[in-house]
Amino acid sequence: MTDFYRIKRLPPYVFEQVNRLKAKARAGGADIIDLGMGNPDLPAPKHVIDKLVETAGRPRTDRYSASKGIAGLRRAQANYYQRRFGVALNPDTQIVATLGSKEGFANMAQAITAPGDVVLVPNPSYPIHAFGFLLAGGVIRSVPSAPTPDYFSALERAMIHSIPKPIAVVVCYPSNPTAEVASLDFYKDLVAFAKKHEIFVLSDLAYAEVFFDDDPPPSVLQVPGAIDVTVEFTSMSKTFSMAGWRMGFAVGNERLCAALARVKSYLDYGAFTPIQVAATTALNGPDDCVREMRTIYRKRRDVMVESFAQAGWNIPAPHASMFAWAPLPERFRSMSSLEFSKLLIEKADLAVAPGEGFGEHGEGYLRLALVENEQRIRQAARNLRRFFDTADERLHNIAPRVAQG
Repeated sequence: MTDFYRIKRLPPYVFEQVNRLKAKARAGGADIIDLGMGNPDLPAPKHVIDKLVETAGRPRTDRYSASKGIAGLRRAQANYYQRRFGVALNPDTQIVATLGSKEGFANMAQAITAPGDVVLVPNPSYPIHAFGFLLAGGVIRSVPSAPTPDYFSALERAMIHSIPKPIAVVVCYPSNPTAEVASLDFYKDLVAFAKKHEIFVLSDLAYAEVFFDDDPPPSVLQVPGAIDVTVEFTSMSKTFSMAGWRMGFAVGNERLCAALARVKSYLDYGAFTPIQVAATTALNGPDDCVREMRTIYRKRRDVMVESFAQAGWNIPAPHASMFAWAPLPERFRSMSSLEFSKLLIEKADLAVAPGEGFGEHGEGYLRLALVENEQRIRQAARNLRRFFDTADERLHNIAPRVAQG
């Protein structure tokens, strides 16, 4: 298999090593608290499930669906953008329903990338942001992930020193994995940069509704004229806890949306129609379930930050997303993030995501997902405290022997 061209372009999947160790520990009877994968544990809203059940089995719903999404679903997404961001979209030409935002990103890469095309991708970043383009034959140039003034200096250097000239820049805010949030002013500068250099902006906004203060994350499409160069990807996975339903959207520039729709028309027939109908109900329905989701994740975040700090690991509190991005505890910083992740499974029955899996600049960090309830998070903290105490005791006992030797 390693002889195949596209397979050779993919590095070893770091998370698979953690997953294998986690599965082995569970097979041996260990109660692993899994904060590794951003896989929501909350149920999908009842009224959305009821609509799915009501629609399934109706005449014609078992047939092939619409690849770019049924009309009602695209209208519902347009209405969402108008309500949430004040952005007007044409559901016929500026919205494509995708099988999750991950599939949308990968197929957009297939649609717009020629062999050797350069794409600017944040590092650290969610893997599909880079590997979607690598699979399409493109070349990745890393840029910072933090939305700071230095970001644009790095973009300018990338434009000068990349051959051929980059075709697009990828952004993801709230960030997976770092949980950083961009301001509308940042997006204004980004759109101006993209227009100046005639490149596209591909924005991943999957965590738009997972925020913990009174300042909702903006959309880059709120910038006047952004739609000339931008497509944005959203997902229902986190907002409505519908990860397994595989429903997302690409919205924005008509040319890019048309290219994506053309590729998808050759690859799939769209999501199961009852899922699209239920997703329409979610977008058009009440938002109390979304507010409840935020409240639950906020409480989990607060419990994690407090209890892990008491255990001896200071976790920076994220302002958005369902992740915390934490540096390795100081006493373990001689280890790699992968080594420490393995050690946590073995010694603390705790699974996290090693930062190096998100790019070289993720090394030294761990991503922790808020996908276990408060009781389980406190249990994880107790496990950590026992592990840290044991490690400290072992180091204390070794120190005198080293001094004598």
